[in-house]
Amino acid sequence: MSRDRDFTSVGKALAAPARSVFLNLLMDGARRPAGELARSAGVSASTASEHLAVLVDAGLVTCEARGRCRYYSLAAPQVAAALEALGVHAEPMPVSGYRRSRQMQRLAAARFCYDHIAGRLGVALTDAWTRRGWLADRESLTLTDAGADGLRGVSVDVDGAIRARRATTRACPDWTERRTHLAGSLGAAVGRRFLEAGWVVRHSSGRGLNVTGSGHDLLREAWGIDLTDPSDLTDLTGRAR
Repeated sequence: MSRDRDFTSVGKALAAPARSVFLNLLMDGARRPAGELARSAGVSASTASEHLAVLVDAGLVTCEARGRCRYYSLAAPQVAAALEALGVHAEPMPVSGYRRSRQMQRLAAARFCYDHIAGRLGVALTDAWTRRGWLADRESLTLTDAGADGLRGVSVDVDGAIRARRATTRACPDWTERRTHLAGSLGAAVGRRFLEAGWVVRHSSGRGLNVTGSGHDLLREAWGIDLTDPSDLTDLTGRAR
């Protein structure tokens, strides 16, 4: 067998606007019912089913039956990483209406890329930890001893991340910031800790994350990160300013 890869099947699977909507929604690692995906893409249930079958056949998405409902999720973290990397080269989807515009701003501010934090928040954390010497450099993002101690100090499961089978750290291209953020098992452990501690909460719809008041306090006091943007109408908590 040749080492070369035939990308045409994956390209065909991606070549439909509705499927782009589905994959964008599933990028946070969540399982979503077919009906929710259909409504988000503005297509009928039968059309959504056809599109989802293509994504499943291509190995990009998996399907789990729960009673009469079918739930879909990305097939693996590697799929999310590949899509995030492709997003750097992809054109932004058209945005119409205030609500859709705010959703896209929220995604750019903070979101999950499968199981790790992305957007301005993910990049800001990666920058801060690199400056402190917690991550060895901006290319490899190798965890240092100081970084292990510092992240243990905020109760991140560093030791579990190191024992995991996947790479402990990985630089993942961020499609909105055009820079990299921390991924790998450590990135996933950081994401879990931020959710468990209530420093971020999932937005009620879509992939976006809201940074809570306690989260903003932690970011400023622990790492000197201030994510508020005076050009925005709201901060990352969703509160009007």
